[in-house]
Amino acid sequence: MMADTSTQLWAMLRTMVLSREFDSTAINLQRQGELALWPSSRGQEAIHAGAALAIGPNDVVFPTYREQGLLLARGVSPDSILALYRGTSLGAWDPARHNCFPTTLVIGAHTLHAVGYAMGMQRDAQKAGAPENSNRAVIAFLGDGAMSEGETNEAFVWASTQNAPVVFLCSNNGWAISAPTSVQTSVAFHKRAAGFGIRAVHVDGNDALACYEATNSALEHAHAGNGPTFIEASTYRINAHTTSDDDSRYRDSNEVDMWTKLDPIDQLAGALRESDAGFDEKWAELQAECAELASQTREACRELPTPDLLEPFDFTLSARTSELDRQAYAYSQQPLLREFT
Repeated sequence: MMADTSTQLWAMLRTMVLSREFDSTAINLQRQGELALWPSSRGQEAIHAGAALAIGPNDVVFPTYREQGLLLARGVSPDSILALYRGTSLGAWDPARHNCFPTTLVIGAHTLHAVGYAMGMQRDAQKAGAPENSNRAVIAFLGDGAMSEGETNEAFVWASTQNAPVVFLCSNNGWAISAPTSVQTSVAFHKRAAGFGIRAVHVDGNDALACYEATNSALEHAHAGNGPTFIEASTYRINAHTTSDDDSRYRDSNEVDMWTKLDPIDQLAGALRESDAGFDEKWAELQAECAELASQTREACRELPTPDLLEPFDFTLSARTSELDRQAYAYSQQPLLREFT
């Protein structure tokens, strides 16, 4: 194994292991009443780890609600991720700081936003007289459920016809809540994307290196001005859709057991254990880092401040207007709001 490849694999394993620790900690916080809801990413970590390594600092990310590992790797703090699920924020970080937009909960809606942003990059470059291949692209994450949404299909049309520098990375985990992939499509998702004229590839979503290579190739394709790519990464959602879901009502436990044996962390850790003589020492360091992350996450969650309920008025428009001021004042006089604040 080449040294640089080993370094890459360890970087991806670190993202995967920290992601799972964060995920487990968040589930426990929800069960303790500290979070209203939590969408687990257990089993899908390889996709996020591979993508995180491939995405450049100038590329712009539009995530859904399962890319926690990617967000952590991008530098988003645990408390910023948890704020949405604690009900203290609708978008807890500045997109410009991490070139990463806040989590999207509305299925498929952000795919159009991502394409619009990519088209904006094109037009900004044209206006400035700069070359379009500026090593900057957009990557939008989506699940298989988003493939049944109108916004997603509209996004594909725009991305294709405008040759937009955008990558769609679809984590096909087999289930859109309780609806299996078989009731959503009669052909593979990547074949549907190809029907829009979009370059499309299919990868093993439990193979972090394959996910890295596919994402890296797609971003290079976009950076070079060659337009969009759709990546279908086949994986499995080991836990329920969210902590409010009972997946035993629609999934066979044998199916879950089968996929659990294909755990992406076990696969990558096993490969590194065989090839890296220093595995045990590095693994122990990683476990210590996990313990620190879990402690920081619990503390940060419980210290999230009570939100200012008038804050949305500051972000409705780019600048406050007299009409917004009037509405904010009227809202502030509501008895229940005065009691809450």
